[in-house]
Amino acid sequence: MPGSPAHDMAPLRAGSGWIIALGVVYVIAGFIALGSVVMATVASVFVVGVMMIIAGVAEVFNAFQIKTWGKFLVWALLGVLYIIAGFFAFENPLLAAAVLTLVLGASLVASGLVRIFLAFSMKRESPWIWVALSGVITLLLGGIILAHWPVSSVYTLGIFLGIDLIFAGASWIGLGFGLRRAATA
Repeated sequence: MPGSPAHDMAPLRAGSGWIIALGVVYVIAGFIALGSVVMATVASVFVVGVMMIIAGVAEVFNAFQIKTWGKFLVWALLGVLYIIAGFFAFENPLLAAAVLTLVLGASLVASGLVRIFLAFSMKRESPWIWVALSGVITLLLGGIILAHWPVSSVYTLGIFLGIDLIFAGASWIGLGFGLRRAATA
């Protein structure tokens, strides 16, 4: 019956082989990234640079949609800064990786501290210990990145990319096999 969950999943079930293949490609790419973390870091910086240029162009385009000069200038300046930062990432990817790694480490430390604070402000009946544990792990990860910065900037983004690709691939593979099992059931 159209609109039913079983009917909505039919196209996905039919393509489960492609979903599994996509997952395998992700896993292979993840291991390649972990095998060459410096190149994966540079690739990550290039992707960030492209996204910043695209965002900058969109900001500048959006500035021309605004009717007041003050807001126009702010949007246009923001867009130009994004574009410059994007080109900067292409011009000097290792320095851009150092900046991104520093921001990542600081963000993880801040996120860990906030989670720990939230965990201790939660009611004791709730599973606050898991929030606290998550906060401690995040805090430690950020601290390790910052303690080894700027050297860590050469490999940190590549390791994160590789791990992300492996986990994303594993989830696609799991989804594909789950769809196959559901189709045979």
